[in-house]
Amino acid sequence: AFLELSGTSEIKGVWKDSVTLPCAYVPVEDLVQQTLTWAVVHDKGSGAIIRRDDSGDQVLLSEYRGRVSIPKDAPGNVSLLILSLEITDRGTYTCQVTWRDSNNSLIAKEITTSLEVVKVAATKPIIRAAEPGLTLPAGASTSLSCEAGGSPPISYRWFRRGPAGTAELLSSGAELAWPSLRPSDSGTYFCEAHNR
Repeated sequence: AFLELSGTSEIKGVWKDSVTLPCAYVPVEDLVQQTLTWAVVHDKGSGAIIRRDDSGDQVLLSEYRGRVSIPKDAPGNVSLLILSLEITDRGTYTCQVTWRDSNNSLIAKEITTSLEVVKVAATKPIIRAAEPGLTLPAGASTSLSCEAGGSPPISYRWFRRGPAGTAELLSSGAELAWPSLRPSDSGTYFCEAHNR
């Protein structure tokens, strides 16, 4: 029986986002998975993060508690999911699996993945209007909301375009709302998104 772990040698994760470090094998008859360990080496030292054996899954490094898991119901998929990435999570991760064969001997394999954690610039903001069409009667209420992607936190600012290319700052929230529109509210509005 021939067993190989497959994964990827390097992966980029986004700060505060989640990432999956792939590790998988094709199950082979007569070979039973005994233990699975994900270990890490990074700036703060090294150690086993999570271990799976007959008694279940155990998270061994406290900084990963509540943030890591391995699929439960996919035989052969032993990938590591890490939630809400921190910059300090960058490092080299090793997936180690041991199997027992029908003669009771152990076979062990491991693969290594390096994880880089990046901060992503805010994308160009998208403006969504509360109503379709932007011609509204005086006295109506409406709103515009602004959305952008990237590493959180993202902050927003709304401006109104003035004469000769000037801009007036209106508010610093994702939404711009008018409880009761006046004719003088007609104009061109734009939104700016930025993060750290």
